[in-house]
Amino acid sequence: MARQKTITSYSGNGLPYACIGNGTRNLVVFEGLEFRHKPPSGIMLRMSTGYLRGLEDSYKIYVVNRKPGLPPGYSLSDMSDDYAVMIKNELGGVADIIGVSTGGAIAQHFAIDHPDLVRRLVLAMTGFRLTEEAKELQMKVADLARKGKRRAAYALLGTAVIRRGIAKHFFKWFMGLLGPLSIPADPSDGIVEIEAEDRHDLSDRLDKIKADTLVIGGEDDFFYPVRETAGKIPNARLVLYPNLGHNAVFARSRQFGEEIRAFLLGDK
Repeated sequence: MARQKTITSYSGNGLPYACIGNGTRNLVVFEGLEFRHKPPSGIMLRMSTGYLRGLEDSYKIYVVNRKPGLPPGYSLSDMSDDYAVMIKNELGGVADIIGVSTGGAIAQHFAIDHPDLVRRLVLAMTGFRLTEEAKELQMKVADLARKGKRRAAYALLGTAVIRRGIAKHFFKWFMGLLGPLSIPADPSDGIVEIEAEDRHDLSDRLDKIKADTLVIGGEDDFFYPVRETAGKIPNARLVLYPNLGHNAVFARSRQFGEEIRAFLLGDK
């Protein structure tokens, strides 16, 4: 992916994105929780798209964030409507969708409310609601960010991403270093996302998803009930990695990418 020409811009309705690839199909990636709502770029873009390697010839890949300046009370459904406007107006009205973490929660709303815009759907490391423990942690992150404690806020997120072994201590330290880079002085966009996801619960609506769906994630995901999510979507395919938590799935980047490529490019 690093050798591909990357175009960064904003959609007509204000969604920041990066575009990679030369294919004829459109693939839209709904990014995970972000405090900086601007076009993804640099090392963060390369890290978050490595698993997409091999799709560049088949797709134009749009890695899309939420628009900046979200008003208080903006919901995940509102955010999904923003993606719908972009896809209708600028991508010809249909796309394959990958929703990652918080982006996957938004993608569920999108698939239910805008079924005509989805060809195939990948829900990666996400679920129909947050666990109660994850809700509590994310609200603490929001509170720390609101108080300007950006290192502490991002480090706290790290404690839930990798929860076992020596790696969890390194990752918490590493996330703390990224805090000032990942959380701006005005963290309100990320706080709006956290508060919206706190209200997210599609437990009684997932049967309305009609798109071919792959649910993929770690068996020990702290944030979401991944297995239960797949069970609520008609005919969804589930790939669950044992002994892996949230985002630790990227440790299986090659296998993770192969599963997604096979699903998106398969005949069925």
